[in-house]
Amino acid sequence: MTATPARERTVHHAEATDGPWWRHAVIYQVYPRSFADSNGDGIGDLPGITARLDHLVELGVDALWLSPFYVSPQADAGYDVADYRDVDPVFGTLDDIDALLDKAHRLGLRVVVDLVPNHTSDEHIWFAAARAAAPGSPERARYLFREGRGQHGELPPNNWQSMFGGPAWTRVMEADGRPGQWYLHLFDTKQPDLDWSNPQVRAEFEDVLRFWLDRGVDGFRVDVAHGLVKADGLPDWAGAVTMIDGSDPVDDGTDPNVHNGPMFDQEGVHDVYRAWRTVLDSYPGDRAMVAEAWVEPLERLARYVRPDEMHQAFNFSFLSAGWDPLALRSVIDRSFAANDAVGAPTTWVLSNHDVVRHASRLGLSDPTHRPNGIGHGDEQPDAELGLRRARAASLLVLALPGSAYLYQGEELGLPEHTALPDELRQDPTYTRTDGVERGRDGCRVPLPWEQHAPAFGFSPNGASWLPQPAGWGGFTVDAQRGRPGSTYETYRSALRLRREHRLATGDLTWLPSDPQVLELTNRTVLVVANMGPTAVELPVGARVLLSSDAAQSGTVVAPATTVWAELG
Repeated sequence: MTATPARERTVHHAEATDGPWWRHAVIYQVYPRSFADSNGDGIGDLPGITARLDHLVELGVDALWLSPFYVSPQADAGYDVADYRDVDPVFGTLDDIDALLDKAHRLGLRVVVDLVPNHTSDEHIWFAAARAAAPGSPERARYLFREGRGQHGELPPNNWQSMFGGPAWTRVMEADGRPGQWYLHLFDTKQPDLDWSNPQVRAEFEDVLRFWLDRGVDGFRVDVAHGLVKADGLPDWAGAVTMIDGSDPVDDGTDPNVHNGPMFDQEGVHDVYRAWRTVLDSYPGDRAMVAEAWVEPLERLARYVRPDEMHQAFNFSFLSAGWDPLALRSVIDRSFAANDAVGAPTTWVLSNHDVVRHASRLGLSDPTHRPNGIGHGDEQPDAELGLRRARAASLLVLALPGSAYLYQGEELGLPEHTALPDELRQDPTYTRTDGVERGRDGCRVPLPWEQHAPAFGFSPNGASWLPQPAGWGGFTVDAQRGRPGSTYETYRSALRLRREHRLATGDLTWLPSDPQVLELTNRTVLVVANMGPTAVELPVGARVLLSSDAAQSGTVVAPATTVWAELG
């Protein structure tokens, strides 16, 4: 690097700092069953979350996103909803969610809740009525029931496969006891897909939006946002099926980020979200929606965040790039080009409840590989290297303009539970693929709060719906709080500096650098992410603001390190 680095090119320009909150927010994902258990049943709950909200304030985030807490048989950890207007007793009551919203708002935190519109639970009142009704009835018309193929209808209506493995169709027994129609479920058999061409379905979900907006939620994360509308005629498809998290497909090596099948990213989804946007815009307070949409290329993803549709869409292309400086730079460039063209912020993410935690997957021999879970007999990550890279990647994310999502526990440097006994796994992916895919349980293990408490403080009595690794004591909040250089304090510092230097609304200019180094400026901050094998020097006069390397000394940026600095 030179003493006075020359500007290369600006790929994103600064915007006003007083724009809507969702353009620049850092949002923390809370997975309710694994955050905090207040009553000792081993499952996290809403009162547990409410009691721990001060942690989010201390960390310095702007909002929290709650994964589903609705009434559900929990066949897919709550993503199989039986009642969209009530709280499952395992998590609490409507009074409990009201109390959570009230405290969060008093603390200055906004609350985004999950919405699952692609499918319901098979225990939803609508599906119970559909099972009992005759073919061609209004009750069945809310779902995707079809006659089977073959001489006696014994074959599924098409060749689609479930995202969780196995066929995407299940045949029902009719009232007369004979095998009858088939229903579509892109996920588990207990998650029948709704038919979004039905006006009743559209009206129902607009009412669900209003129910929660009236209670004071600040927005919605929309599950499988690209999947609601299917191609007319439900045609066969010869492409590969990937897992729900976009990870490597079971059957072949097809690019997991390109899924152009007839069950995803159809034009009709945009009509749905334009209608929803009208609903949200009728409420005060800049209510927002974020799309979970595994869509490529980025120009197609940007269509979900046009001015009259969603507000945000998770940037899974960035997550999928892994530890690859050339791929990351390309994704950043393409993301800003696509989103700036429609006036939307880019929404960065590295981990969530559907993917192997980045502290582990970045420690694999191929740090661009994203297996769907890690277990016994699989390659085990290099824990030290993975954490070092994860901290560096996180500082890169938090230096970028736009919004960012953090997954609970990443501020502690939590790794995947890679030794979880298979017999304890609950993800339907594991059973539907006969164990070929380990599934998502490893990233959903309850959080460790206190080093010497039962279940590391997750519950009052040591109960835990999934076991925590015995060695997690050093990852607890109390073990890291106040310890300079800990992952927790590094995140706190990053979030504070992000606010102070207005990085979320800043510009981004690439500077000349080694291909293995990402060097950029955002407002007055120089960011150097060294992803190469050798150390590099900061420019003369640079003053280090923050480093992902707890042993940072002077102006040398070690491998697998990101540094924020100011130029003298």
